[in-house]
Amino acid sequence: MRFFFLALQTFLSGVLTAQTRFTATGTVFYEGHAVAHATVRASTPAALVLSDTNGYFRLPDLPSGKQTLTISAAGFQQKDLIFELRSDTAFIIHLERAAADVSEVVVSGTLKTVSRQDSPVPVEVYTSAYFRANPTPSLFDALQNINGVRPQLNCNICNTGDIHINGLEGPYTLVLIDGMPIVSGLSTVYGLSGIPQSLIERVEIVKGPASTLYGSEAVGGLVNIITHKPGNTPALAADVFATSWQELNADIASSFSAGKNTRGMAGVNYFNYSTPADRNRDGFTDVTLQNRFSAFSKWEVSRRHQRLLSMATRYVQEDRWGGEMNWNKTFRGGDSIYGESIDTRRWELFGTYELPLPEKILLWFSANGHYQNSAYGNIPFNARQYIGFLQLTWNKTLHRQDLTTGATLRYTYYDDNTPATTRYQNGMERNRPEGTWLPGLFIQDELLLGKRSKLLAGLRYDHHSIHGGIITPRLNYKWNSLNRNNTLRLGIGNGYRVAQVFTEDHAALTGARDVVFKEALKPETSWNGNINFVKRIITSRSRFIGLDATAFYTYFINKIIADYDNNPNQILYQNLNGHAVSRGVSLNIDLALLSGLKVLAGATYMDVYSIEGSIKTRQLFTEKFTGVWNLGYQLRKWGCSIEYTGNVYGPMRLPLLSATDPRASFSPWWSIQNLQLSKKMGLGIEVYGGVKNLLNFTPDRSVPFLIARANDPFDKQVRFDDSGRALVTPDNPYGLTFDPTYVYAPNQGIRGFLGVRWRIDHRTSNQ
Repeated sequence: MRFFFLALQTFLSGVLTAQTRFTATGTVFYEGHAVAHATVRASTPAALVLSDTNGYFRLPDLPSGKQTLTISAAGFQQKDLIFELRSDTAFIIHLERAAADVSEVVVSGTLKTVSRQDSPVPVEVYTSAYFRANPTPSLFDALQNINGVRPQLNCNICNTGDIHINGLEGPYTLVLIDGMPIVSGLSTVYGLSGIPQSLIERVEIVKGPASTLYGSEAVGGLVNIITHKPGNTPALAADVFATSWQELNADIASSFSAGKNTRGMAGVNYFNYSTPADRNRDGFTDVTLQNRFSAFSKWEVSRRHQRLLSMATRYVQEDRWGGEMNWNKTFRGGDSIYGESIDTRRWELFGTYELPLPEKILLWFSANGHYQNSAYGNIPFNARQYIGFLQLTWNKTLHRQDLTTGATLRYTYYDDNTPATTRYQNGMERNRPEGTWLPGLFIQDELLLGKRSKLLAGLRYDHHSIHGGIITPRLNYKWNSLNRNNTLRLGIGNGYRVAQVFTEDHAALTGARDVVFKEALKPETSWNGNINFVKRIITSRSRFIGLDATAFYTYFINKIIADYDNNPNQILYQNLNGHAVSRGVSLNIDLALLSGLKVLAGATYMDVYSIEGSIKTRQLFTEKFTGVWNLGYQLRKWGCSIEYTGNVYGPMRLPLLSATDPRASFSPWWSIQNLQLSKKMGLGIEVYGGVKNLLNFTPDRSVPFLIARANDPFDKQVRFDDSGRALVTPDNPYGLTFDPTYVYAPNQGIRGFLGVRWRIDHRTSNQ
């Protein structure tokens, strides 16, 4: 009898154990970044879920015992995880890139689709999830939380700006969309506005010269905006938010089929801010008022032998103004009430076509037109710019060599109403638009030296229709440890930049200073060397730690420097009779813990200066230290996440108008910090909200005024001496003229925001 009860007890225990159900949860990562929409399958019973935008998944009601989880995602190697399920279990899953998949991570470093880890050129990658931690109305604002990259405002009134990389000004940064160099010159700031963030898959950033592959303007680095493929875009994605400053931003995107072999996607962005505010009480708007609309579409055609054909279009229309609080369009261009009004129209067309040949030959093409009708006080500025670009590339793999060669042709047409495009002929003033041709040839050879190292050598020749031939070489070396968790990269390269009229005088278009070109500007050249070391620390179930350290040094010849100091009424441009240097070190830390905590933080220390004769001058508007952070924590029990983002900048040298100017010659340390809480509501809906600029920092706190002579914007009460300098008078005790170029940080203080995201996948919409 005793044996019978013991057998019964064992049987019942087995039955009860078999009926016990547990939950498996986890997060899917690739190099510390969440992998969204990964497929996670359980073997018993057959169950399938998709990871969310944070890489998180949950499989409930799984029986105890031996289980197999199969994790797969486009572009990654499938991973099978076999384990004994005895309780609720959480996993951290790290995927590896598929070696031959066409959707490999980066393209910016070598013009080929390769994994980020295998690229000889260091490329930083930021996914759309990273930017959602701090929602912004444009990509220009979103870049503020990337280490070594800073959106720089150039004017307190119109709020136009550019992108600094490692302390180098905007003209040294090339901005691309899907690899096409469509943003340059006249369109630098507007090219980053109005790109629907719902269409952005990732942003790739290369720091340092990239002229060997991309030609002029890629001296400081490049920002490559990679949009989603139509096949990976949801059926509908909407993101709408508003702030307590009455700003409204809406992103809407959709994908669809257009026939058997064609897929497309389309998106629109709308941003409106139309409530003037003057919280620093200087009589001028703190933030430029804007009404912006943009539309974007992209098409992909399935062809024989999987050959590539894609094409995209974008249109941006924006009306912005800033100025005295009582300004309206009836005062546009007059000298009674000061305002800066900018009306912009821009179109773009770009794409890639793979030729129907046995070899892999790609034709890249782009064209864009930019129209600007603006008034800076009583100074009109009207301009047109057209850029056409063609590039043919051929890629061939030969045993240990990977050869890429190509030919490019770029034409730029530029015309405006300033003396920059005016010529005198027979004593008469005539308008003469500038048209420049820039054909080029380049070749790069990637040589595999062994299982763990490779060498990349490249050379480019361009022939500018004005400046003649320009040669730019580069050399890169990469070494991996045996377990691929340690990567060392060494690079040296040459960059060049051809001066463009609008690029040089854009900061001066304020109605306050005249632009003076003291000589015919020669092309700038630079030599850059950098050392990059990446270390990955991975444990299978607990955490991921990534360290990325870089030291860089750039030496400039013929550098074009804007002189704000010599004459307060002018900005003088000329080539530096000496040399300039940009040098520094940077460190990024990427951390992901099983608890749900994610940390991405970075810091850069740099020294940017010029030497002419024996005089060393620190560059204007350039900090020596910058730090950024992005901290996220998932409250999985409630389906919530918290993101804390921010940046901190060291002092920058700022332009003063005279020896008696009471404003500080250096900015203080300053920081912009943001907090966001988001909640998933089900059915693809996510609600989020938070606070921007938690510290309520504005630059007017540390100085008596930001805009000089804001009470007399047309200098009607200023008296000048014979050399054109303002005199000290009872009405002008500091001897100043009107000038809004003393700017280093946004004037917008603390504000709340609330938004909603809604995503419908094709799989869901078809059910």
